[in-house]
Amino acid sequence: MKISNNWLKDYIKTDLKTEKIGEFLTDIGLEVEGIEKFESIKGSLEGIVVGKVLTCEKHPNADKLKKTTVEVGNGKILNIVCGAPNVEAGQTVPVAVVGTKIYDKTGNFFEIKEAKIRGEVSQGMICAEDELGLSDDHGGIMVLDEEKFEVGKNFADYFEITNDEVLEIGLTPNRTDAMSHYGVARDLHAYLSTNKQKSEFEKVSSVALNNEGSHDFTLEVEDAELCPRYIGAVIENVKVADSPAWLKDRLKAIGLSPINNVVDITNYILHGYGQPLHAFDADKIADKKVKVGTVKEGTKFTTLDGVERTLNGSEIIIKDGKDTPMCIAGVFGGANSGVSVETTTIFLESAYFNPVAVRKGAKFHGLNTDASFRFERGVDPNITRTAITHAIKLIQELTEGKLVGELLEQYPKKIEDQYVIIRFSKIEQILGTKIHREKVKEILKALEIQVLNEIQNGYEISVPAYRADVTREIDVIEEILRIYGYNKIDAPQKISFTPVKLAAQDQDELENNWARTLQGLGFNEVMNNSLTSLKDETDAVKLLNPLSNDLAFMRKSLLEGLLQNAIYNINRKNQDIKFFEFGKIYHKRDQYEERKQLAILVSGRNVAENWLQPKSATSFYNLKAYVKVLLERLSIDYKEVALSDERFSDALAYEADGKALVRIGKVAPQMLKDFDIEQECFYAEIELEFAQKLRSENQLKFKDIPKFNKIRRDLALLIDKNVNYEDLYQTAKKNKSPYLKNINLFDVYEGKNLPEGKKSYAMSFELLNEEKTLEEKEITAVMDSLIKSFQKEFNAELRG
Repeated sequence: MKISNNWLKDYIKTDLKTEKIGEFLTDIGLEVEGIEKFESIKGSLEGIVVGKVLTCEKHPNADKLKKTTVEVGNGKILNIVCGAPNVEAGQTVPVAVVGTKIYDKTGNFFEIKEAKIRGEVSQGMICAEDELGLSDDHGGIMVLDEEKFEVGKNFADYFEITNDEVLEIGLTPNRTDAMSHYGVARDLHAYLSTNKQKSEFEKVSSVALNNEGSHDFTLEVEDAELCPRYIGAVIENVKVADSPAWLKDRLKAIGLSPINNVVDITNYILHGYGQPLHAFDADKIADKKVKVGTVKEGTKFTTLDGVERTLNGSEIIIKDGKDTPMCIAGVFGGANSGVSVETTTIFLESAYFNPVAVRKGAKFHGLNTDASFRFERGVDPNITRTAITHAIKLIQELTEGKLVGELLEQYPKKIEDQYVIIRFSKIEQILGTKIHREKVKEILKALEIQVLNEIQNGYEISVPAYRADVTREIDVIEEILRIYGYNKIDAPQKISFTPVKLAAQDQDELENNWARTLQGLGFNEVMNNSLTSLKDETDAVKLLNPLSNDLAFMRKSLLEGLLQNAIYNINRKNQDIKFFEFGKIYHKRDQYEERKQLAILVSGRNVAENWLQPKSATSFYNLKAYVKVLLERLSIDYKEVALSDERFSDALAYEADGKALVRIGKVAPQMLKDFDIEQECFYAEIELEFAQKLRSENQLKFKDIPKFNKIRRDLALLIDKNVNYEDLYQTAKKNKSPYLKNINLFDVYEGKNLPEGKKSYAMSFELLNEEKTLEEKEITAVMDSLIKSFQKEFNAELRG
């Protein structure tokens, strides 16, 4: 939000410089992100003087140029080469002398230097209107009235040039009270007045108006919940034209383009007081009746931008006597009822609309206007009349319009201020320091918070309705601290806290355990937005009122977010990816489903590049090893099964109790292409709630480390391609030997030197007798038994 320093000082009188104002606003939570200068005429015509053309003759070396001599005061005469067709001797003209900066519309400039043009010396430039930023006219040089303009005088002395400094405030959405120059001035005064800084501030109020005659317009509010307060005024004999320079400069300073005097006045009130207004062409209102309500779903309505929109029936609509929509209330006006140069009578609206209804309407139609930005957060319901009276006064002054009859108003139920109780003990507990009670009362008064009653340990207070964000005791305490000064609160030298020991049954303990493990393995944790866009909307959870199309769905998987993180890093030359994320995913099947997962993504090199080790790309088996490290902490039984998942080109799952606990896979090429990733990525997801349930059912048991070593034996099996590792694994598990402790697949080979339709699995087997060292004949018996099982079940052959 842009705040003009000149405009701000219409409401608050202070000697502070703009930089200091910016510091104080930042201290009270209105963070100033930057200060920029504004000039109504770029460059402020500095270096431009009034000159007199003494001689003008054809340039000897150019047909379209002329040589002139120009007096610029004090007898100084310049030689200037000019290309304007209308330059003549005897003219009074604006002259840019050497060193002057000439600005274009974009703010870029060039500096006037003494130069030779086609062999003739030129010591300046005779200017056209567009070159000075006075208009778009470039038909020739600007010829001045010699009776009004004195030779040698600064050209800027004949113009009212506005110089301003504009503060860019990074306003948080809750601060609706500060969405105007008046609101910022009010907040600044509260800080200055309680911190011994000089400032004067007068609360704004309605102005007395002169009205003539009467009008035939009527007002009907169909639903007071949608529109608690509405005020309308009829103004006749309006002359729609350009606004005066001061009003244009106010709007230009904050980045708005002036349109005409009526629209500019409504924008001036909006950014001045924070109250949106809307002006209708009164002659286009059927039956001279204004109705506020809703229309049928499917009704067509063309807005000011020329777009035909289909209304959903929930928007607040301003209608005429024939129920024809004229405006989406608080959001956008209609193309057929707006003010134009032909307008002579206007109906001016000032209202308080239901914030939720305005927000729904704005989001449904994808509209974000200055009015909706304020209405959907809650404007001040008590400034409605004040704002419209100030607007009417300006319209009377600038358009010669006349207020006809009384204002139309409906305000059946007054919006009350918020009643809150604050306790001194709570203030001290939150702030960690004591603030004198009189100081607390002084701050509350400066914030226009009324102390209704003093109670034993605090105050009963009334918070003004314009502070829509201050409804609880903690909100009031934050306000007190904000004005008192965050910097006045000393940081404690010692911080005390009570550590909480998490039980094994606590899922947070499992997450912390896994997070520490992964961090120790070189992983970085990421956190992504749960809102996303989806190509496949099957079983997706869609938001009713999304902020944008890119944030319209709840995510169905954590993979997409991690791939976004990956390409962000890859594009910045960080190609070795080891990420993990704890997050929830959402689906809509028979009912809404919400599950929490741990997602892991690896890509690039497994170990950092160095001279001791060769480059080694990470692989499916690296990821599988990381997952097994985590699962070992659970002490549960699970089995490995093949997995079909469109996200992966190759995948497997670990199942327990017949349900998938883990899914591991190589990300499919098409998915990588969608994210512009050109290197292989491997992804795993673990169902957290299921893991915690299994963990709780299978408490860890500890036993001594065996005194005897494990024995490892390897087998390379040649088997049919249709046999998978899970089949071999389950067959080995059925072996009756008590010595077989672990089974692992460490290599798979398919290719040349193998018979057609065959593949090779290399498996390792660990054997252990915890009572004594295994003898060779015992080992051989187990291995022979395994070989016979594989031969019988799968017709396996031993390789090598």
